[in-house]
Amino acid sequence: MPPLDEVIPYLERIWESGMLTNEGPIHAEFEQSLCRYLGVNYISLCSSGSTALMIALKGIGLSGQVITTPFTFPATLQAIIWNNLEPVFVDINARDLNLDEGLLESAITPRTTAVLPVHVFGTPCNVSMIGQMARKYGIRVIYDAAHSFGVSINGTSICSYGDLSVLSFHATKVLNTFEGGAIVCHDEEMKRNMDALKNAEATARPKPAECGINVKMNEFQAAFGLCQLKHIDRALAGRKAAVLKYKELLKGMNGLRFLPASEGVSYNYTFLPVVLDPAEFGAGRDELHDFLRDNNITTRKYFFPLACDLPEFSKFKTEEMPVAQSIASSILCLPLFHDITDEQIMSVVAAIYRFHTKRHQNRRNC
Repeated sequence: MPPLDEVIPYLERIWESGMLTNEGPIHAEFEQSLCRYLGVNYISLCSSGSTALMIALKGIGLSGQVITTPFTFPATLQAIIWNNLEPVFVDINARDLNLDEGLLESAITPRTTAVLPVHVFGTPCNVSMIGQMARKYGIRVIYDAAHSFGVSINGTSICSYGDLSVLSFHATKVLNTFEGGAIVCHDEEMKRNMDALKNAEATARPKPAECGINVKMNEFQAAFGLCQLKHIDRALAGRKAAVLKYKELLKGMNGLRFLPASEGVSYNYTFLPVVLDPAEFGAGRDELHDFLRDNNITTRKYFFPLACDLPEFSKFKTEEMPVAQSIASSILCLPLFHDITDEQIMSVVAAIYRFHTKRHQNRRNC
């Protein structure tokens, strides 16, 4: 959270203007500031990342099938189904945990109108190959970039790729507005369409077939986002330093691997996932998770279970997802926040080493 004394002047502006919502001056300022920071042309702010994704799919005019990943938060699938579209799952690759671009072409059918990849943990998908496939088959690309604020490839924002990208400003993200989200558009007409769809009171109403809904961002959320934006570079630097510290301390631990970094990518370090090999590590992910929990260390099993295995989505699963299943059962996200201290990191690492050593001693005794 930003310093409270930086938030108060924005509250005073809201009180003076009497404008609480309906795309007021602070909302406009936040959109413009985000465009400058990210190096994109147009942004439409929404009340959450989920509603932004719902509106993005609605506004781009899709039908039929949308190809996506099973390794994601349920909101990705909920947005597809909310739009009366059929999700088609494609397995992930073990390299970056994103949708396997090599499997994409075989999943395209005459009913496919779009692909919805997710930049998982802020790691960019293979945007070049996905773009080539989309152009070849005349389908749209909407990126779920919920984890990817500030990520770039060779200096170009990750949100510059595809037809649309959707960001999340949930409280768990590197930049938050408590709740919130945004649709990154590449032209003014698309932004106008998204603005109309998100605003049930808009004068420029969408066509009746594209009935809008009220999912605007309010003035206070926008103000909070502006305060956050002032400190985002420091927050990203703190996260990067923490990740480097973790990697240094856990380097060489058998059976535990970090995701590899790609050349030219500027990461935001929004999560710190590690993947365990039970045979080498000496224990499974769940055992380590429970041990750390018992030592007052909170970790997350992102994403377990897979979205395609949840009851409401399982009917769309037509084949097994072996890589995603393996990753979902072996991945753990370690504690990470921008002002985590070296002492806190070392306490987490020490607990992992205690567990690792104990398990290997037990195996030798057996």
